[in-house]
Amino acid sequence: MAMKAIRFFRSFVFAYAGILAALKSEQNIRFHFTAAVIVVVAGLWTGLSGVEWMMVVLAIGGMISFEMFNSSMERIVDLASPDLHPLAKQAKDMAAGGVLVFAMASAIIGLLIFLPKWF
Repeated sequence: MAMKAIRFFRSFVFAYAGILAALKSEQNIRFHFTAAVIVVVAGLWTGLSGVEWMMVVLAIGGMISFEMFNSSMERIVDLASPDLHPLAKQAKDMAAGGVLVFAMASAIIGLLIFLPKWF
């Protein structure tokens, strides 16, 4: 039982190391973390409801998660296919496209939540 608990808690250490690695090496993730801080401050200033906070937290968490998956996909593709290959490019482009789709959805969620409160 103790070994399972140790393994379980060690997985958090690995996850934290992944977040730090992403923050150190990925400009887009640093941008999203910065944007998240700005959105949280704006939410506190605006006085969002509980449901609005849930939507904002889901958008922020989803955006950072998608960006981290995209970054990991890029590294995996680069490792598997160090030479330029059309399929490797497509895989990386599709992952980046997924990030863009979620970023646009998150921006729309933000506009739907904040604009009516500000104007």
